[in-house]
Amino acid sequence: MFDHVVFGVSDYDESKAFFLKALEPLGVVIVAENQLGIELSADDKTSLCLFQTDEKPSHLHLAFAAENRQQVEDFYRAALAAGGKDNGEPGLRPHYHANYYAAFVIGPDGHNIEVVCHSPEA
Repeated sequence: MFDHVVFGVSDYDESKAFFLKALEPLGVVIVAENQLGIELSADDKTSLCLFQTDEKPSHLHLAFAAENRQQVEDFYRAALAAGGKDNGEPGLRPHYHANYYAAFVIGPDGHNIEVVCHSPEA
């Protein structure tokens, strides 16, 4: 549905490091970086763009798609190692649907970062 999502961050270097490490298990890499900020993508179809702002960013809920449950678990460990705060360890969330397997971490600006796999266990 989305082509790209753009939002400001209060500490560009901290947020850049966090998102690169946390989303590395999903194959996310830098596709562009310039005076406007950074563009991250895993598929060249959609991107996440961050820029430095002096304004207090509103909290977002960003959910990224995982191909399998292992990616959800890898994201969770990487995000915590990058300084994220636990907001829901990897596991099934059957109140959404039977195969909703997700993990949640709070990022540097208080954003709720989720990685979710909708497929049954392999």
